Amino acid sequence: MRSPTPRAAAFFRLEGAVVPTPAVLAAGWLAANAQHVGQRALRLGAVALTAPFALGVGDPSTGARLAWAALRGTSEDRLRVLGEEYALAHLVPRIRPVALDLVERARRDGCAIVVVSDHPEQVVTPVAEHLRADAVVANRLELRNGRATGRLCDPVVARFGGQPLRRWAVDHGVDLARSRAYGGAAEDQVLLSTIGLPCAVHPDRTLRRVARDLDWPVVEG
Repeated sequence: MRSPTPRAAAFFRLEGAVVPTPAVLAAGWLAANAQHVGQRALRLGAVALTAPFALGVGDPSTGARLAWAALRGTSEDRLRVLGEEYALAHLVPRIRPVALDLVERARRDGCAIVVVSDHPEQVVTPVAEHLRADAVVANRLELRNGRATGRLCDPVVARFGGQPLRRWAVDHGVDLARSRAYGGAAEDQVLLSTIGLPCAVHPDRTLRRVARDLDWPVVEG
C-alpha cells in the first residue's frame, strides 16, 4: 500500500513571532502564584537566575531548565489551572495581528498549523487552541507522583530545528521542503534553516541580519 503524501506545515514560534512575551515571564508568574509564601520566595529566586539567558547571554537550553526548575513540587492540576490562566490573561491578548493573518493564510493554503514554544505545554495548549492549531511542540515538565520535579523532559525546545525537527516531521508525515516557518529571535535560526520557506517576523537584531544575508522575507508585526 502506498503511504500518504507528506503534508506541508507552517511552524510558528510562539515567543517573538506570535507574541512579544518571553517564556521566562511565564515562569516568574507561575512561581509567584505558588500556594505558599515561602515557596514563592524560593521560586522567584530561582527564576531570577535566568535573567542573563533572557537577555541572550548563555545557552537558551540552560536558561529554560533553570526557569522551569522553579516549579518543583507544583501539582499537575495546579500547573494546568495556572497555565491556562496565564495564557488567556497574558498571551492570547498579545497575539500579533500579523501572526493571525499569517496563520489564516497558511491554513487557507492547506498547511497544518504547528505552534513551537519554550513554554510548557500547560501554557501553550490554550494559545494553540485559540489559533486552532493542529499540533504543539512545547517543553514538557517531568512529573512524578502528580507533581513537577523541576526538570524538563528531553528534548528541550529552546533551539528546535535540525535533526529533532526532521525526526518530528517523519513521525507526523510533514514535508519540510514544502513547509513554512516563522520566527522572531536569534535562536530561531535553526528552525528557519531546516524549513523550505523561512520567514522572520518582527525579528531581533541578530535574526534581522541573518535574514538579510540569506534573503529570507521579513514581516513586521
